[in-house]
Amino acid sequence: MSQPESYEVFAVKFGSWPERRRHNNFIMADPHDGPGQLDFYVWACVNDKRTVVVDLGFDRKEAEARGRKIDRLPHEGLAMLNIDPAKVGHVVISHMHWDHVGTQDAFPNALFHVQDLEMEFVTGRLMNDYFFRRPFTLEHVQAMIRRIYAGRVRFHDGEGEVVPGISVHHIGGHTLGMQSVRVLTRRGWVVLASDASHTYENFEQTQPFPTVINVADMVAGYKKLVRLAETPKHVIPGHDPLVLKRYPAPRAGLEGIIARLDVAPNA
Repeated sequence: MSQPESYEVFAVKFGSWPERRRHNNFIMADPHDGPGQLDFYVWACVNDKRTVVVDLGFDRKEAEARGRKIDRLPHEGLAMLNIDPAKVGHVVISHMHWDHVGTQDAFPNALFHVQDLEMEFVTGRLMNDYFFRRPFTLEHVQAMIRRIYAGRVRFHDGEGEVVPGISVHHIGGHTLGMQSVRVLTRRGWVVLASDASHTYENFEQTQPFPTVINVADMVAGYKKLVRLAETPKHVIPGHDPLVLKRYPAPRAGLEGIIARLDVAPNA
């Protein structure tokens, strides 16, 4: 790999699922059921040379079809950080679920990074079964295939460098080709888990999420996330509202919308 560079890292919230209950977030039933809201994020890794975006969320049409709350389009949230999607050179797709890959056209000049296994998964025999294909949207898969034919997708087999200081790592369990992102920051290596761990509880307490292909791989993935990170506190889950409470906003007015992840968490 190249000499790593350091990045500022941001979690950008663009929607939420406030009606969700806690028992929906864990395979084992929660005897103290209560609210289990999930938030929807995209992530940005920025330095003076480049911007790398991780995941692309979904649009208003998809939000209506799936019954989710959307506050802004993902690229509108990134614009709050003065990120122009037309100037983004790299987009990492953690996996191809509908809520992570739905606004591809907003990034016309980016090279997309996916795992070999994920594209095999979404175009393979398991998609004959509604259980497996339910979290995917056909139009999203078709859009990615068009980008492959346009030469705008870089495939990874396991782990690989995106740019200096940012790498992808296959984490099994949630989908066949789920990958998380490791980023060098001023506070050390931060790991953007995305859906390798939806919430802090999933990986901190080994409580697997119910949307899963292989539970054993998911649990092993929780341990791998921690190994890749500087410390367990450097692992950022994919959907936890606590991210916006544990980390400060980059500036006044962005509280509850954007969290800065390359700085120490709040006390």
